[in-house]
Amino acid sequence: MPVWVGLPEGLLRMRRLLLLLWLVPVTLATGVLPGVFAGPPWALAALLPLAGLLWGWRMLHRNWRSWRYAERSDDLLISRGVLFHQETVVPYGRMQLVEVTSGPLERRFGLAGVQLHTAAAATDARVPGLDPAEAERLRDRLTELGEARSAGL
Repeated sequence: MPVWVGLPEGLLRMRRLLLLLWLVPVTLATGVLPGVFAGPPWALAALLPLAGLLWGWRMLHRNWRSWRYAERSDDLLISRGVLFHQETVVPYGRMQLVEVTSGPLERRFGLAGVQLHTAAAATDARVPGLDPAEAERLRDRLTELGEARSAGL
């Protein structure tokens, strides 16, 4: 039975902040502008983006909770998805490149992702939103195990 590791809450906070940064101005614009220029009943148009904001808030939590990974003796398991569950198995011997990536927003929230490249482009996998120290540890461990498996040790 694999030992699953979930993603840190920093990823959820970052994604929720992005949701707020996009939908709060849209909600205000669809409520205030029509309310001022077309009359108060038109301000009800703000209910649609507000509903999207509330729905998105909950869905982001469910999506964040669905991401997890497990290191086994011969491969790495990555599981994700709420409605369509997807589980990826990446054998250590098939890994060609393991890299740690972190964009400006991820760095601001103290996050990094691990990107795994294999011989088949369709099987590339990633683990997003990790603590940078954990991402580096995972990269080093996967690289070490990948070299050992590809060398036949």
